[in-house]
Amino acid sequence: MKLNRLSIIAIIFCSLLVSCARRSRNVRYRNASHPTEISNTDSRGEFLPKVEAQKNRGSKLDGPNIFRKYDTAVFMVFTTNGEEEYQGSGFFINDHGLAVSNYHVFKDTYVGYEKIKLEGSDKVYKVKRIIAKSEEHDFILFEVNCDGNNYISIADQRPRVGEKVYAIGSPRGLENTFSSGEISQWRSEYVMQTNVLIDHGSSGGPLINEYGLVVGITSGTFADGSQANLNYAWSIDVIKDYIE
Repeated sequence: MKLNRLSIIAIIFCSLLVSCARRSRNVRYRNASHPTEISNTDSRGEFLPKVEAQKNRGSKLDGPNIFRKYDTAVFMVFTTNGEEEYQGSGFFINDHGLAVSNYHVFKDTYVGYEKIKLEGSDKVYKVKRIIAKSEEHDFILFEVNCDGNNYISIADQRPRVGEKVYAIGSPRGLENTFSSGEISQWRSEYVMQTNVLIDHGSSGGPLINEYGLVVGITSGTFADGSQANLNYAWSIDVIKDYIE
């Protein structure tokens, strides 16, 4: 089969993506009744939750204000396949427990085994419902059994190359680590390259613009072990077909 130039570029691009979920071995979960495995297919929920995208408006926020405002809207995610435990990050997009993370943090793991830990709290929450998921665009949209939570509004505008952005996540299990940088380039319709520092465990955290709106989902690096800080995030646009 003959491949055109665009197909070859797409294959090379996909081969460079390295996800940033953190894995711990030899973790066994028992006594759970009939867990349901997260499948590898795209899906759409039975209803569309109401989440209004916001325009960039008002004064720009600096890093300390971004962190102070949204630290408690970001959480650690722990999932398991029954043998190994995976740690990633996630964030709320409304005040009724509607949340976003990366699909690869949940891939081949079990609904009912997840643990959601909010920053500064010892209380563990559970995933109540999976609303939508996509392995292709590496997102999962779900509800957590909490209410009145802090959240980050989603942006209705794509960030431009050179714009300042901020990330909050838990690299290597270091809870709610803050980092900043710029949009380095758009590499496809939904994938942006950034120089914001992330690592294993950061997967699924928010990429936030200077107006305090989430523009992306931090996901991984373009080349594992590279010292060039070549990281990427999925545009928040990937979830917009599943909300209204």
